[in-house]
Amino acid sequence: MPFMKFRAFVKENEDKLDWAVLSRNPIAIDILEANPRKIDIWMLSCNPAAIHLLEANTRQFCWYQLSCNPAAIHLLEANHARIDWLRLSQNPAAIHLLEANPDKIDWFAMSPNPAAIHLLEANPEKIKWSWLSMNPAAIHLLEANPEKIDWFAMSPNPAAIHLLEANPEKINWINLSMNPAAIHLLEANPEKIDWLRLSQNPTAIHILEANPEKIDWGILSANTAIFEYDYKAMKDRMYSSGLFEGLMKNRFHPRNIPKFESWGYESLMEEEKD
Repeated sequence: MPFMKFRAFVKENEDKLDWAVLSRNPIAIDILEANPRKIDIWMLSCNPAAIHLLEANTRQFCWYQLSCNPAAIHLLEANHARIDWLRLSQNPAAIHLLEANPDKIDWFAMSPNPAAIHLLEANPEKIKWSWLSMNPAAIHLLEANPEKIDWFAMSPNPAAIHLLEANPEKINWINLSMNPAAIHLLEANPEKIDWLRLSQNPTAIHILEANPEKIDWGILSANTAIFEYDYKAMKDRMYSSGLFEGLMKNRFHPRNIPKFESWGYESLMEEEKD
């Protein structure tokens, strides 16, 4: 994504990041492009934001990893023989390929795939309930079959937070630590946090920032929340590209004068007078 930079506490510890893990972080694409020699092509192969880089290195990328990349469907469609069907079974963008090749489906791997819920509902005998417990689209099936829930596997499921809250004794706190919907539970039970798992939780970035000595920096490298918008770069680009000047010309064109009242300029002028 354009105009992103490391958060200050991450920048201070940039040497601790793992570039192999960073290679699969979709928000890191600008940094990866600026440091091509540090890219791990195996990990980059599953990065949905890196398709343009992968297309430029078709001889190098890993088809095993690419098979689970939702942005790589066009490459997979054109190279059926290279597909890894186990990994493809996890790919939410590959349902049409799986439906066309039902004999190649790996039902164990497909059970946590949220886009495959209609296939799972139609084939309940093939469901792998331990992995289904991770599926955010399968809550209705899990609620209807509570005895089949795998609470260890369900603890990181953000859509299952109401079930976890209703059954606190069944929570696996190690896995809950990576649940983006469970921050309120983790903040209320800091002694139960698993810092390795928490390091990959994007909604826990404030907790991680306050406890840098507990971070697993390798795992953190995959966390999309280690980046923030670089507003200075945005501003510089707006001015250098002429976009700001063009925007102002458009905004304050005489044809827009009748709209000024609804834009709030009168209230701004009154504030300046005060």
